[in-house]
Amino acid sequence: MMDSDVINGHDVDLDGVSEEIDENGVGLSGAGVDGERTIIETDSSSVNADARIKKKAKRLIKQLSKEAVPIGSSVVQTTRHWKNSRRPRNGFGRGLPKKGGAGGKGVWGKLGSELWEDDVDMRDPNYDSDTEADVELKTIIPEMTDEQLQKAVEPIILEYFEHGDTAEAALSLDELNCRSKRFMLIRFAIELAMDHKPSHREMTSVLISDLYGRLVTQKDIAKAFDVLMKNLPDLILDTPEAPIILANFLARAVADDCLPPKFVRTYREKAECEHARQALGRAETLLSLEHGMTRLDNVWGVGGGLRPVKSLIRQMSLLLQEYLSSGDIQEATRCIVELEVPHFHHELVYEALVMTIEALNRTTEEKMCKLLHSLYSAVIITTDMMERGFLRVFEDMPDICLDVPLAYAVLERFVERCQKAGVLTDEVIKKVPTRGRKRFVSEGDGGRVKSDPYV
Repeated sequence: MMDSDVINGHDVDLDGVSEEIDENGVGLSGAGVDGERTIIETDSSSVNADARIKKKAKRLIKQLSKEAVPIGSSVVQTTRHWKNSRRPRNGFGRGLPKKGGAGGKGVWGKLGSELWEDDVDMRDPNYDSDTEADVELKTIIPEMTDEQLQKAVEPIILEYFEHGDTAEAALSLDELNCRSKRFMLIRFAIELAMDHKPSHREMTSVLISDLYGRLVTQKDIAKAFDVLMKNLPDLILDTPEAPIILANFLARAVADDCLPPKFVRTYREKAECEHARQALGRAETLLSLEHGMTRLDNVWGVGGGLRPVKSLIRQMSLLLQEYLSSGDIQEATRCIVELEVPHFHHELVYEALVMTIEALNRTTEEKMCKLLHSLYSAVIITTDMMERGFLRVFEDMPDICLDVPLAYAVLERFVERCQKAGVLTDEVIKKVPTRGRKRFVSEGDGGRVKSDPYV
């Protein structure tokens, strides 16, 4: 029997589909596909068998309509007659409206639906929830470069040279972000100390000793000296005495237990630079001296503020005597600056005046006046120190006069000379003491007053 059906606007004949009939005479004898037409043969004796055959053929054609079935060189494609249907095309929909009920042409969904997140990632850095635990945020500061570290360390060390507080300097250095470059702190401190006075080098040695174990380790100090040894050829250009200074720093670090004694011997064996071998040789010599560890405490000398007053007075007296014998103002100035006692310069003025009064010599007066004028012009001796020195002499004149009877006359002449040189102010000149009673000589002089001590 031949039947035809219309599927998707095409005439399809059901043929070639057969099925074996069961006991009641109803069955499908076979099925086949020939071109675009499908023929299904059934037994006309059973209506039920005819319905089953049509149903099965429709299922087959429906399946073929979903897929492109190649037949020879052509492809069979069928179009859906439910063009505007809202049913899902995959056949697995839940029956819900598309896009949450906000579908349609040119519509992407409900307003704000693009901000919805279906899956919430707990590890997302932007994840925020009221129920999550407190999040601790840490500020990450990048480590400083060598140039940045040098610019930051230099003002800290220079300030330390002014106040001398190692604890304050350690706190300032600890704030710098240089975890892997701590040895650079020691290196920059020593390089700065090379261009300063011995007292500042002593302060640097004390700072290294205080930083050891707190901010830097033994490896950091050893690495700093290693870098300095390699840079000696460049350091000598600015500081010709760099090998000697570095040797003193190295020996002092060993004496302060910041480095082991074997460091000097071990490094000397593998040193390639001649300047480095020279520095290591001097350091080894200082350490091998008798009581060398004790002597190294004063390897930089005693600072001006720590010296006894008697020692300072003696050194000032010796440099003035040397100046009177040589007449070299520059050498005298250098010795005065090296004493590093600007607060005690009034003692220098006092010793100069007493020496001039006791000399009773015009040449001594001229030399002392030139020295005081040079020191005053260079602001090595300030106006306050100059006035205090002269006023101390004015107060001690009664005692000085016992040893030098002509002290008042010599003082007046010297003050007048200093006034012409511009060393003294008018207030000091007004306070110059004068002898209340004129001293007459013996009768052999005819009663003449002896006013000029050089007559």
